[in-house]
Amino acid sequence: MGDDKDKLEKEEQKLGKKPKMSENARNILEWIVCIVIAVVLTLLFRYFIATPTVVQQVSMYPTLIEDQRLIVKRTFRITGNMPKRGDIITFEATSHAYSEGTADQSNPVAIYMDEDRNLFDSFVYNVLEITKKSYIKRVIGLPGEHVEIKNGKVYINGEELEEDYLQPDVITESRVFNDFIVPDNYLFCMGDNRTKSTDCRHFGCVPFEKVEGIVICRFWPLNKFGSVD
Repeated sequence: MGDDKDKLEKEEQKLGKKPKMSENARNILEWIVCIVIAVVLTLLFRYFIATPTVVQQVSMYPTLIEDQRLIVKRTFRITGNMPKRGDIITFEATSHAYSEGTADQSNPVAIYMDEDRNLFDSFVYNVLEITKKSYIKRVIGLPGEHVEIKNGKVYINGEELEEDYLQPDVITESRVFNDFIVPDNYLFCMGDNRTKSTDCRHFGCVPFEKVEGIVICRFWPLNKFGSVD
């Protein structure tokens, strides 16, 4: 039987046919293809559907505490639906914060000094998110709304905003952005830990295109597993 196979291969070589790929090589190639497909699907899921993240600051205390693990959804990258007021979101950190007296209330937008990146660097930064710094805050003001911060409270279109998620007796103050209209396609966000949060009060409203995810649940620690109010 083996002699017949050898003769057949020799005949094929004489006829100019390439020898068939060995079974081991075929298996290795199939594994490589499967791994590549799995990696691509994982990256697509992570970028467009959902991904885990870790709380690294105290700005959302007591709602979120450092080292807690969260799941953020990213389906808005497909649907284009903007987050709602009260949603907790993550977004790319800004490049600049204003000081008192330097902010233009008529143009309350965050500044991003986007670097020139080649295709590979853009992939690493935007998809793998390596070296990328992000903030996690709560959406307070939506596009077109008049936001005022006065008397220790937040007012939206002249009405005081009820913020049950804050600790009792929390005072909200801002000496930078405190009376403005949220521009189209921008969001005004703040941390729940108002006195310990660097947020849109300091650097301006965040463009929708810089939003990275909307928090949908907390999965660590296990005793805190569930939705985040």
